[in-house]
Amino acid sequence: MVERTYETDSIRVHWNSALCIHTAICLKALPQVFDVNRSPWVRIDAANADEVAAAVERCPTGALTYERLDGGPDEPVPAETTIIPWPNGPLMVRGNLQVRDAKGNLFEAGPRMTLCRCGSSENQPFCDLSHRRVGFRNVPRATRPERAEAQSPRDVSPDALP
Repeated sequence: MVERTYETDSIRVHWNSALCIHTAICLKALPQVFDVNRSPWVRIDAANADEVAAAVERCPTGALTYERLDGGPDEPVPAETTIIPWPNGPLMVRGNLQVRDAKGNLFEAGPRMTLCRCGSSENQPFCDLSHRRVGFRNVPRATRPERAEAQSPRDVSPDALP
């Protein structure tokens, strides 16, 4: 995976290819700055730091992040964590996020992430758009009859309990 940094005197933008699923939100938000048809694809000197920061904050995956070098405000970290399931796609998560491995070691941290929900990503726990390849379709939230009438956890998952 590749990480790139683009910098002016006002702002430093980081791009992490391991997290990018090419939603094209940055391209639409600020096409003079973000353009995959040129090299380098990021030219942060084509807009002011506030505009660049606002476009970066719209990236749902956290593949784009920034640091202000001009004393401008850093990206606000949401006080509340939210998880939004995209229709037939990943979970968009925002908040003060930390993903840790099974031993508790920090794997990734940031205010925005897009997590796999289909189970097919080769970049677990992050989305890599495999949901499109495998035809993942989510179902509306539904309660199985066992859950609606459960009197104890054994009623919900009888095989999972000792």
